This record gives sequence, C-alpha cells and structure tokens, in this order.
Amino acid sequence: MDLYALVRPLFRFVSPERAHALVIRAMRSGMVPDLAGEDDPVLATRVWGIPFPNPIGLAAGFDKHCEVADAVLRLGFGFVEAGTVTPRPQPGNPMPRLFRLDEDEAVINRFGFNSEGLAPFVYRLGKRRGAGATGIVGANVGKNKESEDALEDYAAGVAATCRLADYIVCNISSPNTPGLRALQASAEMEALLAHVLHVRNASIPDPLSRPPLLVKVAPDLDDSALASVAQVAIGSGVDGIIMGNTTLARPAELKSPHRGEAGGLSGRPLMVPSTERLAALRRMVGTRMPLVGAGGVSCGADAYAKIRAGASLVQLYSALVFHGPGLVGRIKSDLAARLKADGFASVADAVGVDAD
Repeated sequence: MDLYALVRPLFRFVSPERAHALVIRAMRSGMVPDLAGEDDPVLATRVWGIPFPNPIGLAAGFDKHCEVADAVLRLGFGFVEAGTVTPRPQPGNPMPRLFRLDEDEAVINRFGFNSEGLAPFVYRLGKRRGAGATGIVGANVGKNKESEDALEDYAAGVAATCRLADYIVCNISSPNTPGLRALQASAEMEALLAHVLHVRNASIPDPLSRPPLLVKVAPDLDDSALASVAQVAIGSGVDGIIMGNTTLARPAELKSPHRGEAGGLSGRPLMVPSTERLAALRRMVGTRMPLVGAGGVSCGADAYAKIRAGASLVQLYSALVFHGPGLVGRIKSDLAARLKADGFASVADAVGVDAD
C-alpha cells in the first residue's frame, strides 16, 4: 500500500478546500517526491511543434495561481496547465464551494474563478522562465465575474501570458461564472477568438515564436452546439480545443449525499459522456487541429480511450484526490503497454482511430 492510501482517510477530518491548500503549501515547501523518471519512448509525442515527453497533463484548477508548476512536473506529468487566472484579483464564490463525492470518485466545485489576478501569476511564470526551468506549462485565462467586457478580459490574459507560457487556453466553459458559457455560442465565440488571436499575433510578430492558443469547451454541448464550436474554431485559426470542462449534469447513479450541490461535476462519472463528445468533435474537425481530452481519466485505459477517441493530449485532475500522486506513473506505464500491445509505435499513431 502506498503512503497516500495510508494518509487519505485523514482527509475526511479536513474540508476539501483546506486539504487542497495544505497540499499546495507542502509542494511549495519542496515536500514532493520526484516521480518523473524516464518516460517510455512510445509515450513521446509532438503537438504544435512542441515535444511532449508524455501526453498526460494536469488540468487547470489545481495550480490556480501558478505556484507549484515545477513541483507538479516532478510527479511525472508531461505538461501542466496553471489557472484559471482572471485579470483582476477576485475571491470567487462563498465557501463551502468544493465537495468530495467519495462514493462516486467525483468532485463538485463552484469556485467561480477565485484568483489572485494576473500580476502574481505572470511574475511566477516569468520567474521560472528566467531561472531556466524546463517543462511545458500552459496558462488558462478567464474573465472577472463583474467585468462588462469579456473580450478585453481574455485579451488581457493572453497579452500578459503569451511571452511566458508554452500554450494558452481561453476558458469559456466554466459553469460557475454567470454568463460565461454563453461565449460558446457561434457569434460570441467567433468575436472572442478573432480578438484574442489578434492580440497574441500583435504581441509576438514572429509566427514561429507564438504559443498555441486553445479554447476550452463544455461536455454538455449537444450536436448542434458542438458543430457550431467546431466550425468557428476551424474558421478562426485557433490552434486547438480542450474537451471538456466540468458538467452541470447529475447522472442518476450518483450515490454521494453531496450529489445535489450546485456547481460543476468532475471525476469518474464524466469519463463516458466527455469521451463521447470528444469523439464527436474529432469527427467534426478531423485532423485540422489537435484536441485535448479531459474529464474522468483515472487509469491507463481511460487515457488510451481518450487518445483513440481523438485526443492528442490528455488531462486529469480529480482522480488525484482519490488515487494520489503515484497515479501518474501507473497511467503512463499502462498506456505504454496498451499502445505496444495494439501495435502502435507512438501516441500520435493511435489518435482518433476509434472516432475515425
């Protein structure tokens, strides 16, 4: 039994948000084992011209303020996404706002983009870049709750991070900021992407030096809405799509007494529906842009299913709550074995084979 399995029962005596803060503090203090090691060569992949040592990344939401990106990379992740960060500091929604659904291996949150703002976030990105830190770190940007101009908020995030992050994500799918998901509608999304791409391109004139810009969408989109997202994304020239965010759905099989809490649901119950939406999106965009698969990944089989459904890269977060940091290595080992067993020489060879 690993150490995490021994200490995890103690978490029930601590609120989920307090437990998360303690983990971040421990990671900041260097109390993190180096679990990275050497990845199996079959896991290496290149997306947007960036060489990823493996396709398993930490989704946004864990390192909201970009405090522990390098500590997270030492757990063996191939990349880390920090944020969501808003232009100005904001406290987010009132507590309690994070709930563990232990019986379902799921989490409900209604944080509402609690953020320290761009200034400290960008400072930390710059500090690690100035120190010569290696490892792929993305920046996930959003809007302030009270902002009257969402486009300018996203533009501010892109302008501030585009010289320091390895990629940028516009999060337009969190269910916890009023009106945010409306940005997934065709006209709104088209205007947003045109604006932020212009800002990125104006900030970095050399096309080869620009970080890829992605948009993160919800797994709750029906076929019509998803087709609209695909069409706008292709037409805009955006570099990729993350499918998906947390869901407002509440599957009937949920057992936890917290299942009725308001907010976005993540974790194991999201695996099947988010992967189905990922495959549908892959059929719509084809090979015209890379997709990132997120939602419900808790084992190597899940990561492999995302890749076969169309994901060039895979993200997870909630499963760490239930399985601990050793999960990353187990997923990578199992994924490598599955790729080899099916005769794939690389991750890229397996991308989309089921969806296509």
